Amino acid sequence: MSKADKTGRVLSPKVRAWLTDPLPADVRRAVDRLARADDVRQVALMPDVHLAGEVCIGTVLATDRLVYPQAVGSDIGCGMTAVAFRCPAGVVRSEAAARRVLAALPECVPVKRHRSLTSAPPLPATLRHTSLTAGPLVSAAKHEGSIELGTLGRGNHFLEFQADEDDRLWLMVHSGSRAMGQRITQWHMRHALRVAGGLCTLDTDTPEGQAYLTDATWAVDYAEANRRAMAMAIAHLLQEHLGVRMAWDTLFSICHNHVRRESHRGSVFWVHRKGANAAAEAEPGIIPGAMGRASVHVTGRGCKAALCSSSHGAGRILTRQEARQQISLRSLLAEVEDVWFDETVAAGLREEAPSAYRDLAAVLRVQNALVRIIRRLTPILCYKGA
Repeated sequence: MSKADKTGRVLSPKVRAWLTDPLPADVRRAVDRLARADDVRQVALMPDVHLAGEVCIGTVLATDRLVYPQAVGSDIGCGMTAVAFRCPAGVVRSEAAARRVLAALPECVPVKRHRSLTSAPPLPATLRHTSLTAGPLVSAAKHEGSIELGTLGRGNHFLEFQADEDDRLWLMVHSGSRAMGQRITQWHMRHALRVAGGLCTLDTDTPEGQAYLTDATWAVDYAEANRRAMAMAIAHLLQEHLGVRMAWDTLFSICHNHVRRESHRGSVFWVHRKGANAAAEAEPGIIPGAMGRASVHVTGRGCKAALCSSSHGAGRILTRQEARQQISLRSLLAEVEDVWFDETVAAGLREEAPSAYRDLAAVLRVQNALVRIIRRLTPILCYKGA
């Protein structure tokens, strides 16, 4: 492992990067603007970095006092959950089993919302008894938050059955805080100070800054509860339809959209991650490939130059619009031909085709100093909302 692998590529005094290819000009402008913003002490770019609003996905940001909601994103708490089953992966490989599971999934794990509050799982007591800071957010939690708990969402969110190297069956879930994260972000952006280049900030020494941190923490907890609710629903589904049980002792979760207080090289920062995993020494992580491609479980190496972070996936190389224009339905079907999925929504999934993303193997090579691979997983069945 070279010194450059550990320290990353130095793009400026404040910016280090681990990249598979040169930064596009628009990404570089967004990164430079962020690095010049008030109170920014360090920026680390992960190999899956790509343009997304004012702050790129795949960005890690350290500040002393100010928080930047756009450096967390509106899907606060978005992350991954993985858990194994007590069975070989072959139980979902047959056409009969795969079609049975695919037919049951929309009712079991809705893409958008449950049909009613009575059909949704209850909000955990920890969320019911933790106050959000504003009445409209409390009201949203009782309604949208409740009816969306245990739902997947669209875009790049997914639920996947996978096989590890020992042919054991695993579940991987990628989802976040659904409408609640957006509500919380929009509410606090109203109180944020707009600075250069469209960036907005809140001071943690003010009530407004503390309120954002309180509500963002609630959203992280909600997102975790959302993924766990889906995992529980899947456990019931597979036990009912295939007679297999989930190994709950294997479950672990990570969050890749958050801001939290961390110590790095003797200093304490507010570390923002937008589409980036925390990767402290021995910290577990999940890095998915694109739809129909292999994923990995990892542990962190605690690379301080990267603010103890890693990529959260392969990273887009085509925008959604570009993917829809360039990737045909026939191409998508060819790219995912070995994976079971609902082909009736295939036309709406072209923007999620593997060719719209980087090769995960290349991403893993350039961040070898950030994480170590502990398990490789091959997809069998993928469930996504078009």
